[in-house]
Amino acid sequence: MYQPITRVFDLLDESITKYNKSDVFASKIKGEWQRISAKSFIESVNQLSLGLLKIGIEKGDKIAIISESRPEWNIVDFAVQQVGAVGVPLYPNITVEDYRYIFNDAGIKLIFVGDESLLRKAQEAAKDAPTVQEIYCFDKVLGGKNWQEIVVNIDNKDILVLENIKKTVKTNDLLTLIYTSGTTGNPKGVMLSHQNIISNFEACKNCFPIDETCRALSFLPLNHVYERMVLYLYMSLGTSIYYAQNMATIAEDLRDVQPHIFTTVPRLLEKVYDKIVAKGYELSGIKRRIFLWALNLGLNYDPNKTFGWWYNTQLKWAKKLVFNKWQEALGGNIRMICSGAAALQPRLARVFWAAGIPVSEGYGMTEASPVIATNRIKPLDLRIGTVGPIIDGTTVQIAEDGEILVKGPNIMLGYYNLPELTKEAIDQDGWLHTGDIGKLEEGKYLKITDRKKEIFKTSGGKYVAPQVLENKMKESLYIEQMMVVGESQKFPAALIVPEFTTIRDWCKSQGINYTSDVEMIKNQQVLKLIFGEIARFNKEFAPYEQVKKFTLLSTPWTVEGGEVTPTLKPKRKMINLKYKETIERMYE
Repeated sequence: MYQPITRVFDLLDESITKYNKSDVFASKIKGEWQRISAKSFIESVNQLSLGLLKIGIEKGDKIAIISESRPEWNIVDFAVQQVGAVGVPLYPNITVEDYRYIFNDAGIKLIFVGDESLLRKAQEAAKDAPTVQEIYCFDKVLGGKNWQEIVVNIDNKDILVLENIKKTVKTNDLLTLIYTSGTTGNPKGVMLSHQNIISNFEACKNCFPIDETCRALSFLPLNHVYERMVLYLYMSLGTSIYYAQNMATIAEDLRDVQPHIFTTVPRLLEKVYDKIVAKGYELSGIKRRIFLWALNLGLNYDPNKTFGWWYNTQLKWAKKLVFNKWQEALGGNIRMICSGAAALQPRLARVFWAAGIPVSEGYGMTEASPVIATNRIKPLDLRIGTVGPIIDGTTVQIAEDGEILVKGPNIMLGYYNLPELTKEAIDQDGWLHTGDIGKLEEGKYLKITDRKKEIFKTSGGKYVAPQVLENKMKESLYIEQMMVVGESQKFPAALIVPEFTTIRDWCKSQGINYTSDVEMIKNQQVLKLIFGEIARFNKEFAPYEQVKKFTLLSTPWTVEGGEVTPTLKPKRKMINLKYKETIERMYE
């Protein structure tokens, strides 16, 4: 029987050793899956822990990890924990300026990076960060120090030293500093304790229909607290963790690994769905009609409803003729897909459920370690269009203005070096102010409706929730990114980045010569297409909420460009500034 733990690294003894698997972790190297056994993983962690001690790392020291997901990330994570140091995981794709700020703000002492490009970025940022003593690289890089240089061979005496140091680490000690990218200003370091993270994965464990016989595919960045917490949860259940090679190889990796579970962001599911639909429309004759019939059945599905004999019979045939291919594309074993970080379009949840692929949408934030609410698969306890019931041990209260307030053992210790901001976020009664607006449907299922600070008022005095509009209109196959504007203006307008792949396919079907993205956003027929999509969704909103004008953009918003956060949320202030003249022209 699994015993509750008090420090995250207790997972090594209570779960990794217990299940003793030959594939605790696996990654593909030079075309072959390399698996790491329980014994090998624990040995590597202990060797690095002792190596850290020998180079002078002490309890409370801050150690940064900048790397794509790979087993070395996890080895460093646990090695750092065992000596009482504090892990500071950072996104591989943020700027040198962000690294420089965080190195100084956290007082980073040691840095581990994945490859040569990250080594060079870290070296550049560390020039102005005097606390940084050394940078070690997982890959062997000419002129760079390799992390194996500090790994040491161990004997029984060394293990005794390590065990004594581990005893000094308490459940409420600082485990990690996670810098939230934020949509405005400098990143903030969220302080999470061992207890914060443990309480979260213990509360979520029963929501995951997996066990020690299962495999998980991981491709979201490990520095994101959700993926990291979920990996600890997998370990506690004995589930093997396989890392995708990169985002471009996910389809191949799904076929290879045949996972039972994976976590994702809605945009990936949208892209999977869009590709499937695009291929369906390429069919002709009876095959096309069968595909569209199955798709229509799926789009009307609800796992909570009984549709009767006729619908169920049709769905059975739809699965046999169409949806089974969807399952095969995901490896054939999926028990659950966890979706988070942004709103999941209800139509996607419906059609995947109809295809026999359960999708669970959840909600949280870094400051809550991170899960606050999640839909359940087994036993079934969900409502499509909501983020599900509140997790055990956590309490939610809806403030008078609609803001979601949260209290529980998962709430952060505070923001690092920012006591005033901490007081703003957590009130004197211990409630975390999420900044999200929501409500409890049926008194139980949390529904997010908008971000408190992103709601704006038109010149007519009407409040508009831009996120609601954006999430709805991005259901269009032809809209990739969108930001609604209109603060103090007569009406809402929008900046739109089209989904150029589907636009290209549409142009081909219409006999339109596709030249370039820059030219096509000016094409009258393309503009008419997008106008029709906007008009279609506008019908679902009040007149004062409807998007009256829009401008198409040829360049997608990226993290590198500064328009979106690493979790792909729009930086509204930055986008407003960058496209100031474009926005003003829509209101001339």
